[in-house]
Parts: sequence; structure tokens; C-alpha cells
Amino acid sequence: MNIAILCVGKLKERYWREAAAEYQKRLSRFGKIDVIELPDLPESSKPSPTEEQKIRVAEGRQILSKIRPDDLVVALMINGREMDSPTLAKELAGAIDSGRRLVFVIGGSLGLSDEVEERAQRTLSFSPLTFPHQLARIMLLEQIYRCCKINAGERYHK
Repeated sequence: MNIAILCVGKLKERYWREAAAEYQKRLSRFGKIDVIELPDLPESSKPSPTEEQKIRVAEGRQILSKIRPDDLVVALMINGREMDSPTLAKELAGAIDSGRRLVFVIGGSLGLSDEVEERAQRTLSFSPLTFPHQLARIMLLEQIYRCCKINAGERYHK
């Protein structure tokens, strides 16, 4: 399993770090997942659309600098593709079988730059609801773990 999670921002609260560590520990029997944290850029309390665009572009450059040419990139987006866990498990298995590194991207609070969206071959949405980035990372780790269990023929809770 060759998976990386690129995320803008750190897990600041201890409970988020502990949750992430727990899922990474559970996933370790299936393979290693690299979590690469990129700094989120500061923004004013009421950023203008121009400032928001500049931040998205700058964060996008950071993200793109960590993506290899042959990576299979999945961007987490509110308007991304929604699917159930068995379907995601099948997609994950296919991506892993391709031999390419699978890279999930979680953008900053302002979303992803157009360049990152264009680089992504696939998109994923957990819901039309908006979640904090820290929770999105935990949800992604949990879903990857669930997919690994499904693909291994193990029981999982529905």
C-alpha cells in the first residue's frame, strides 16, 4: 500500500492527534500511510476575494510541490464524488493495484486552488456538509482503514 495524505494545516488539539495516531496504528498492519502536513497561510479576519485567491494559489503551489508526476491524486472537495464505503474500497484496491502512489489532498480553510483541482484525477466528498479540516483528516483515515478491512474480507460495521 503506497498512500500519502497531503494536508494543509496541523492537528493542533491533542484529541485530533490521538485519533489520527490511533487510525495510523490500525492501518500499519496493511502498510504505511505518509501524512504530510503543509503550513496553512495566515489570512486576515475578513479576507478580500483577491487575498483568498492568493492564499489558495500559494497553498496550491505547496501541495503541487509534494505531488510526483506519476501519482494518482484524489482531491477532497465538498462537490467531489460521493460514494459508499464498499465502492470506495473497490476504488482504493484498484488504485493500489496500479502500483502508483495514491495521494489524497485536503486543502486549507479556503479550499483548493484551480491548479490542484486540475491535477487531481479523482475527487471525493464525504458529504455536502462542511467539516473542519482536522475532522476531515480523521474521517479520511477511518475510511481508508475501513476500506482496508473490506478489501481484506474482514468484518466491518455498517
